[in-house]
Amino acid sequence: MQKTRNRWIGLVFISLAISLVIIDGTIVNTIFPSIIEDLGLTSTEVQWVQESYVLVFASLLLVWGSLADRIGRRKVLVIGLVIFVLASVWAGFSQDAAQMIMARVAQGVGGAMVLPTTLSLVNANFQGRERGIAFAVWGSTIGGMVAVGPVLGGWLATDFDWRWAFNVNLPLGLIVIAGLLFWIRESKQEHREGGIDYVGAAISVVMFATLVFGLIEGRVYGWWQASTANVFTIGDFSWPTEGLSIIPVSLGISLVFFVLFALWEKARERAHKNVLLDLDLFKIGSFRNGSIAALIISMGEFGLLFAIPLWLQNVLGLSAISSGLVLLWLAGGSFLASGIGGAMSGKLSATNAVRIGVALELIGIAGIALFGTIEGGWLSVAAWLMIYGMGIGLATAQLTGVIMVDVPNEKIGQASGSQSTVRQIGSALGIAVLGTILFTSTQVASEQNLREVPLIASIDAAAQTELVEGLTNQVVDSAGAALPYVEAGMIQAGLPPQAAADIQAAANQGFTTGVQATGWAAAGFMALGFASTFAMGTKRRKESTETKS
Repeated sequence: MQKTRNRWIGLVFISLAISLVIIDGTIVNTIFPSIIEDLGLTSTEVQWVQESYVLVFASLLLVWGSLADRIGRRKVLVIGLVIFVLASVWAGFSQDAAQMIMARVAQGVGGAMVLPTTLSLVNANFQGRERGIAFAVWGSTIGGMVAVGPVLGGWLATDFDWRWAFNVNLPLGLIVIAGLLFWIRESKQEHREGGIDYVGAAISVVMFATLVFGLIEGRVYGWWQASTANVFTIGDFSWPTEGLSIIPVSLGISLVFFVLFALWEKARERAHKNVLLDLDLFKIGSFRNGSIAALIISMGEFGLLFAIPLWLQNVLGLSAISSGLVLLWLAGGSFLASGIGGAMSGKLSATNAVRIGVALELIGIAGIALFGTIEGGWLSVAAWLMIYGMGIGLATAQLTGVIMVDVPNEKIGQASGSQSTVRQIGSALGIAVLGTILFTSTQVASEQNLREVPLIASIDAAAQTELVEGLTNQVVDSAGAALPYVEAGMIQAGLPPQAAADIQAAANQGFTTGVQATGWAAAGFMALGFASTFAMGTKRRKESTETKS
């Protein structure tokens, strides 16, 4: 009885550990305007504050998921939390963009040690039906914390200071570490001879890092032709502004290292040495098809959360805490769905729960894109956020169980690292692609709207272009943070109040159009994700069906 109670209390601390990481991945969404204003971030730096974390996180998940099996899952989890907490304090005391981005990189290292090890510990400590319940708790925590992060960030930024959004991890992290050391037993997996696969780890990091970098920076440096406005520079080296951009080169390197990784892992497997990832895992239908579904779903699932808080604060004029409270509708839907999912356990298959969840996410995102307007205010998105949250609560909680159900116990660590990597890569790709769509659509729509303002339409072409491009670039480069000051700036420049108000309205509508375009793109990813769920299935379910027949 004591053992059972210890495992469930231990699960609480495992869930709190993953909560710190997930909250920190989303908490910056509502504090971005405060960070932008305080540190003077450009739109590219804004993306990098978010994406540097995701890039490093995604690049190292597979490495730590595999290594934790060998050197100890609890040990890696605790070390990861220590790194994560110290990096959080660094971020909280950052004075410029460079410090903030480096702190986020360090957080990514710690976070990558936490996520796969929490899943491995759940696998190691629970079996049978209990494992399914534990998976649901683990997955529901992720789904709920995605929404809690912006609320917490908004409250801290409004009533205290945005820096507390990071510094609060210090006391919370110490509590979680103490609980893990007391309630969780160490867990390892026996391995073959041959040492740690350092070469495979290095290849995988380059493969994932160059992939995510290419997708993040394509808008800035040019998808094919090198940009003359933005030059990629490291130290004294600058990429040529004529000819091929660095982006296709980066994506090409990723492809080459993908092939190298597959060949290297196959060679070590044939030699019966330790591998970073057993590629035979992808011969398991439920793991392979579930991972593909997870990749596509993740692309649409969280990318929209990058845009909504910027719109709520910069266009609708809500405070950070008010913006967070609007996103609480998403959290409410997520927790409600998690409760319903738990009550339906045994009555509704995990695969069908995932399908229903993804369908609800699709409906919610499409509703935001279709009905989210300036005139409707935050009420025009609240109900759709709740439906969106219900989808996350169902899909995220059950998808892990579907992916892992047929994986042999001796390969759990590799599989947990792999499926976590797939999800994070999907999230990184989604944020990169949707971020590009947001800012590109905003630029196009804003320029068009501004040219239709009577005062701007009446001036000569050269002056019109200078004014329109200047305003649009200001809005895009600040990730929308300049929007609240457009009207006052125009009046200060000597324009009549009505003309200044018209320009403000045109700019606001341009950013709103960008958010709507982002929503439709996210809905497209979710539609593909929904279609991909019909390829999911498990060997155990099929065997059960055959036995009954």
